[in-house]
Amino acid sequence: MAISAQSLASGTGWRVQDVVCDHGPRDRAFTEEHADTAIAAVMEGSFQYRTQAGSALLVPGALLLGNAGGCFECGHEHAQGDRCLAFHFTPAFFESIAAGVPGVRKARFSCASVPPAGELVGVLAEAEVARDERDSVALEELATRLAGAVLTITSGGVASARRPSVRDERRITMAVRRIEAQADEHLGLNALACGAAMSPYHFLRTFRQATGMTPHRYVLHTRLHRAAQRLRASADPISMIAFEAGFNDLATFNRRFRRLIGMTPSAFRAAGGQ
Repeated sequence: MAISAQSLASGTGWRVQDVVCDHGPRDRAFTEEHADTAIAAVMEGSFQYRTQAGSALLVPGALLLGNAGGCFECGHEHAQGDRCLAFHFTPAFFESIAAGVPGVRKARFSCASVPPAGELVGVLAEAEVARDERDSVALEELATRLAGAVLTITSGGVASARRPSVRDERRITMAVRRIEAQADEHLGLNALACGAAMSPYHFLRTFRQATGMTPHRYVLHTRLHRAAQRLRASADPISMIAFEAGFNDLATFNRRFRRLIGMTPSAFRAAGGQ
């Protein structure tokens, strides 16, 4: 049982860590306190997050939000382990970022998390590559970009999702793990609901309550996130990346990539070299 936090980069008012946790259902959650303002991007695994601002099931692509001085608990009641990229900001530095974001009136979060969002896919893919390359300059810029994006999203009224029962949360956790392991395969609603021992409608509604999006959108988000990361990290042909991510044809991949991220795969790859 261990939690490791590897420092990736730091500067005046900010730091970035690669946090790996192998806690599981047998490990008891305990109360901790955020020393700084925290935004943690879930890259692998899943866990339950509880804070004064609310509770959430955090899955890959979601963001944990924490206010400096706020108490919280992280639990792994249903499955073991997770990995996050954790961005920490001193209150003064975070306030300086908030002051420059239009429409933001306060530098504190009123919700516990942000569900996976299309506008964050590019930033998180770049952060993953920057982590692998230990690029401190890129991580400094990404920390600020991520903070600004989260402040914009949360100021627009993003609220914590209604929490499912413990039993249903366990089932959704298993479904999320299945999607993560088999995202390149055909995963329809009926198959996922059957695997979770739930009716399709109940599964759809509960999945959305827990993760912030429908199962289909989550499958697409997972595929596109992995494709975006590979576009930035490799020179593999775009068609190969599309097919291996689970898309049957290049046109569909290009259309969905552009719709979610705002540019074509080739433009996204080219932008990473600027």
